[in-house]
Amino acid sequence: MARSVYVTGIDRGDGRQAVELGVMELLTRQVDRAGVFRPLVHAHGPGGAGGDHVVELLRTRYRLQLPAAGLYGLTYEEAAALQAAQGQDELVSALVERFHAVERECQAVLVLGTDFAGTNIPDELAFNARLANEFGAWVLPVVGGQGEDPQAVVAEVRNAHRAYTDLGCSTVAMIANRVAPGTREQVREVLAQKLPVPAYVIPEEPALSAPTVAQLVGATGAELLLGDAAGLARDVRSFVFGGAMLPAFLTALTEGALVVTPGDRADLLIGSLAAHAAGAPPIAGVLLTLGLQPGPEVMALAARLAPGTPVAAVPEGSWLTAAALTHLEGRIGPDSPRKAEIALGLFELHVEVAELTRRIELVRSERVTPMMFEHELLERARGSRKHIVLPEGTDDRVLRAAEVLLRRNICDLTLLGEPEAVHRRAAALGIELPAPVEGADRAQVRVVDPATSPLRRRFAELYAQLRAHKGMTVEAALDVVADVSYFGTLMVQEGIADGMVSGAAHSTAATIRPAFEVIKTSPGVATVSSVFFMCLADRVLVYGDCAVNPDPDAAQLADIAIRSAETAARFGVEPRVALLSYSTGTSGSGADVDKVRRATELVRELRPELLVEGPIQYDAAVDARVAAAKLPGSAVAGRATVLVFPDLNTGNNTYKAVQRSAGAVAVGPVLQGLRKPVNDLSRGALVEDIVNTVAITAIQAQGADREAAR
Repeated sequence: MARSVYVTGIDRGDGRQAVELGVMELLTRQVDRAGVFRPLVHAHGPGGAGGDHVVELLRTRYRLQLPAAGLYGLTYEEAAALQAAQGQDELVSALVERFHAVERECQAVLVLGTDFAGTNIPDELAFNARLANEFGAWVLPVVGGQGEDPQAVVAEVRNAHRAYTDLGCSTVAMIANRVAPGTREQVREVLAQKLPVPAYVIPEEPALSAPTVAQLVGATGAELLLGDAAGLARDVRSFVFGGAMLPAFLTALTEGALVVTPGDRADLLIGSLAAHAAGAPPIAGVLLTLGLQPGPEVMALAARLAPGTPVAAVPEGSWLTAAALTHLEGRIGPDSPRKAEIALGLFELHVEVAELTRRIELVRSERVTPMMFEHELLERARGSRKHIVLPEGTDDRVLRAAEVLLRRNICDLTLLGEPEAVHRRAAALGIELPAPVEGADRAQVRVVDPATSPLRRRFAELYAQLRAHKGMTVEAALDVVADVSYFGTLMVQEGIADGMVSGAAHSTAATIRPAFEVIKTSPGVATVSSVFFMCLADRVLVYGDCAVNPDPDAAQLADIAIRSAETAARFGVEPRVALLSYSTGTSGSGADVDKVRRATELVRELRPELLVEGPIQYDAAVDARVAAAKLPGSAVAGRATVLVFPDLNTGNNTYKAVQRSAGAVAVGPVLQGLRKPVNDLSRGALVEDIVNTVAITAIQAQGADREAAR
């Protein structure tokens, strides 16, 4: 039977969505078939009747394979009619039947309790308790603490625990959510003494309750005149209603404010956007009222001043518009991935995930799915926080990845670039880059300009010394180290950063060349090479080398195989090494096959403990039926996890073919053989690719620390 967790509450406004997202993250780290079930849903949700934005978020984010309609029980209206006609027992029986249909397909199920929002359910708390008991689920109650003093929060959590326990529920833990940050620790300490189960306290996070511009546009039915997806995703932290003349109006602007002004005030529109463009301050957008719009010349100027910044129009006046806006709160849904990352960061920082996992009694699946592998990367990187430098500090994808890494507390970061330009671009994307706080338990970010950094001369002297044999002088080195790739590499070399990730906007050569010149190879390593982690539906394979060496000889190929096996083991993939060729065993001959055969012999000589086979064809390496026919009795054939390609042409084309045709997630390239970790990105890298590569780099740095300590 699947393990199930029923997340419920006691009233509205508890911010339960963040907890539901965190619990689903926990489940999907452990099992490859997790599900979600919403027993009761409002009739008019996303996508039509019976939709729910939290379910849709979880279904899309975690790639749940169950049919969307099967994730719901009944609408509240259907439930009320059934209960009125046949009684609550029949209602519960119908919901239990639908829950079991989901449970049969899953190893773990997250159940989302009723939302206490106009549900017409008598004694809603008791109804949730009964469902949880009938489902055989652990109960995780969430109590909202917004605006409450510490004593009130403690009392409500204790009362909620008593209520669910008295109704026969198995309470796995208690969560107090949206607690004032200054009282969080006090509440946590008191609850630890008063409750027999763990109590986790999550502070209020304004970014979660702030609606996005897109949500406000949708809620008001506004017509979007200007703006792009990034602008619409900005959080609205406050409102500024325009009526004053421009000089006085500008002093009222605050960061993240939505400007609401009559549509005939072109001066306020242009002034707001000009202030945003100057970064003083960056606003969320502009909402024009009274059904008035500036002329085309003004709108053309507005578009040039602050590209992407939303400008929308409504027919109502400022008073009615204000009434519609002031009660809106942000929500976490499929259209707000930034809020999802913020919520996960809060959950992971303030909830003892390992303890909660043990209490739910989850047993980790033997299969490793792409999602489980990615979760493991982030969890391991978070375990011993490292400092990674990202040279491309003004790239949108890098900034978005930086926000995820900071919110999820994965690593400390240095972004390279001119600080004003970096902060301006971040603000335009609605991304916060908070100033570092010494001694904080959260991941920190710094923005450094190589051109003006006091480290520039020190790095120039070091680089001139390292390249003296090439005639390098300090004066010439001053220009070299102002380049972000060289500056970042020297930060790693000097131990100021633990690793570097670059390549989103630079070529592979621009990323790797400084590492070859400055960091150099580890002792005993003959060749710097790379691997991709290929996350297939049911396993993770390691491909090497698909990015660096065009045509390695036998000795280099052997070294690539050994380093790839070491990398695989470091990331939890048991190495069974296949050196690939167009021929298997002794069936073929020729220079290409002989190279692979010689490389295999060298691996066996250098690392006799490694399981290795070669030359071997790809199908014989990964398919047990083919292996039984071509290489019966082999310990590797049909079970290979590390596949080493004979040349770059074969490897690069194969990884891309598998990635595109099989829908595999390709994580990499991960460089191996350097003394300190530097990794390259594809210039087509997505935000999640950057996040994963940074996590891998942090884990490599952890491994380097362990090696140095031996």
